[in-house]
Amino acid sequence: MEPQNQIDSASADSRGAINIETEDRLRADLYSLLALLLAKPPEPDVLTKLQEFTGESTDIGSGVKTLAKLAGKISPKACEKEFNALFIGLGRGELLPYASFYMTGFLNEKPLARLRQDMRAFGISRAEDVFEPEDNIASLCEMMAGLIQGSFLRPVSLQEQRDFFRTHIGPWAGHFFSDLEAAKNSVFYAPVGTIGRAFMQIESEAFRLDE
Repeated sequence: MEPQNQIDSASADSRGAINIETEDRLRADLYSLLALLLAKPPEPDVLTKLQEFTGESTDIGSGVKTLAKLAGKISPKACEKEFNALFIGLGRGELLPYASFYMTGFLNEKPLARLRQDMRAFGISRAEDVFEPEDNIASLCEMMAGLIQGSFLRPVSLQEQRDFFRTHIGPWAGHFFSDLEAAKNSVFYAPVGTIGRAFMQIESEAFRLDE
C-alpha cells in the first residue's frame, strides 16, 4: 500500500532505490502505513489489504490485529464519516493533527516555519493538490518514511533522522496518537492511535540509545 502523496521531492533522486536494513525498512513501512491512514479515509482496496495484517503480542501487534479485524467489518462510507468527524467536522474536527497546534496551541506557528526550512534543506515540497499545512501528522509520517528510505535529494544519516524526529514529531505525536486512541469518534481509528502511540515510544527510545 502506498501513502497518499502529501509531499513531493523537489528534485528527482537519480540514485534509484537504496539498500536499507530490514529494521529500517520496517520503520519506513510503519510510517507509510500511518501516513496512508491519516491522509484520507481508506479506499476499499486498502481495507481489503488491512484484513491480511497480523500482529504479535505487543502494543503495536495488538493494534494491528484490532485494525485488521475492524477493516473486515467497516464500510468505506463509515470510515469516511469517522475520518470527517475526527479531523474535519463542521468548522473543525474533534482533533487538530498539526504540530503547531499541539506544540503552541495555535495553527501556522513557529513549528511550521521551522519545518518548511528543514523541508527545503532536504528537497521536499508540499504536493500541488494538497492545501493543508505541511505540519499535519500524515505529511510528517510520509516525510519520515522518505528520510529513512533515502527518497529525497540525498541519503540521510541516522543523526539527521533523529534530529528531524525530535524537532518535528517527537514532542507532540505521541500525545496526538493517545488522543486519537481515546477520541469520542474513534472506532476504526482507535487502533491506529494505539499503533502510532506505541511506535512513537519505540522511536524515541531507539534514538536515545543510538546517541
